[in-house]
Amino acid sequence: MATLDVRPIIAAGDEPFEQIMSTVGALGLDEELVIIAPFEPVPLEGVLGSQGFSFDAVEIGSGDWQVTFTRNL
Repeated sequence: MATLDVRPIIAAGDEPFEQIMSTVGALGLDEELVIIAPFEPVPLEGVLGSQGFSFDAVEIGSGDWQVTFTRNL
């Protein structure tokens, strides 16, 4: 499993998309990706959904979200 907390990146005013996609590219076929973000990353859910991932999004408090992406094999 790979976990990426993008809250500091977003708080700094940067865009984490390239780092997320790089992490996705390094995943093994059976590895999950966990994203922790200050909002539900609906656009990312769509992008990775179109690339064969399912996701489970859970609000973890203070407006933050944890989204677990699993490759559909």
